[in-house]
Amino acid sequence: MTEEIIGTTPVEDLTDDDKLWGMLSWLPFIGWILAIIALVMEPQKDRPFIKHHAVQSLAAAVVLFIVSAILGFTIVLSCLSIFLPLVTIYPAIKAYQGEEIEIFWLTDFCKGQGWM
Repeated sequence: MTEEIIGTTPVEDLTDDDKLWGMLSWLPFIGWILAIIALVMEPQKDRPFIKHHAVQSLAAAVVLFIVSAILGFTIVLSCLSIFLPLVTIYPAIKAYQGEEIEIFWLTDFCKGQGWM
């Protein structure tokens, strides 16, 4: 099922620093802070691999926040919203392996807005 939702493509000419910042931007609960730092810091903001992952992780964090806010209206589903950010572990692993992640509609939305 994951292969249907997320498509990955390997990227060449990457450094270990690129892979690390790509992974850090996807970490659950704190990744959005690190993604903002990666987009602001001078050497990282010019790297396309880091920018690709940082922008997507910020957009995914916003979507996950909205979904968890909607789930928070019921007591039973609000317990599930605590575990919702854990879905970002898979993209973090793929980023550390040096692959660009394409989430089925989120990537197209970010590219359409000119963020990537």
